[in-house]
Amino acid sequence: MAKSNFLFNLAVIVYAAFWGLSCTPKEEKQAHREQTLEVTARAYNSIKNQTNANPYLTAWGDTLKPGMKAIAVSSDLIKMGLTHGTKVNIQGLDGEYIVRDKMHKRWRSKIDIYMGNDIAAARQWGKRKVVIRW
Repeated sequence: MAKSNFLFNLAVIVYAAFWGLSCTPKEEKQAHREQTLEVTARAYNSIKNQTNANPYLTAWGDTLKPGMKAIAVSSDLIKMGLTHGTKVNIQGLDGEYIVRDKMHKRWRSKIDIYMGNDIAAARQWGKRKVVIRW
């Protein structure tokens, strides 16, 4: 009797393990689907008055270097799948940008495009609406 209970319990555990591995949460399925969204985009530089005392260090711990194609994203976009390391295409800009930084939680539907030390380029970009794809 004890042996049959053991085998039954083992079968239940194995079944549950395989069933659990085969099910994908809804959020995971959505994360793999290409998405587009209109956001407000600004530019930022590696200077103390725009960031903090270490202007090359991101909130996720990455080190920025001028010339990198990096962006910071608002927390609502992180919840939509724009997490650390996500590759993003930005309307009007060539190439792929990588999510390397995150913004203060007060911002919504916003990205900041990293422009190294080129303050003139950041000012020229200004603030505009763009469509992003990831």
